[in-house]
Amino acid sequence: MAAIAERLSDIRERVSLACLMVERKPEDVLLLAVSKTFPASCVQEAFESGQVHFGESRQQEAAEKVAQLPAEICWHFIGKLQRNKVRKVLADFDWLHSVDSLKLAGHIDRIAGEEGKRPKVFLEVNLAGEENKGGFQVDELRREMDALAQLSNLSLQGIMVIPPAVDDPEMSRPWFIQARELQAELREESGLELPHLSMGMSGDFEVAIEEGSTIVRVGSAIFGGR
Repeated sequence: MAAIAERLSDIRERVSLACLMVERKPEDVLLLAVSKTFPASCVQEAFESGQVHFGESRQQEAAEKVAQLPAEICWHFIGKLQRNKVRKVLADFDWLHSVDSLKLAGHIDRIAGEEGKRPKVFLEVNLAGEENKGGFQVDELRREMDALAQLSNLSLQGIMVIPPAVDDPEMSRPWFIQARELQAELREESGLELPHLSMGMSGDFEVAIEEGSTIVRVGSAIFGGR
């Protein structure tokens, strides 16, 4: 219990300091504890230390945890979302971080309508065009934004990005700047609020916050190595 509580306290302090560096309010940044592969007992410990938002990437693993853990927990699906898993994912998750195509978004919209749901959706963007990563290409997202905005059963929250892996967090800064500028462009062009920018993980979340991230995904820095 102490180890997770101490790590959480340290991460929260670092989030606050990063916000203060750029005159942002710490409460404007949501800390998402990435609990995938960790047992329900670890999630319970973090919850008892005040953490409410948790990220999972496998539907079946998450469903077992959801069944065991407090209903007050807010679950975020952060893994690759398969079409045949959408209905089951919507049963447990209100936040979807990895919607990577118009076709998938349309499928989620249809299922959400049937289930009476309106999930909070992030559009995953592959800024660097990496072949081993999913996500909209930037120009593709610009072209399809109008169609995405018409999907009435989705609450579009903004974009999610994972920059190329680097050793120095500062090397991620240009990607975070590009993501922030893209978010602003999409807001202006679509007329949507798009309040969130999901970017930054254990190794670079402070730089991401400095560049405008509103949700940081932190796993190993809270729960330890996998």
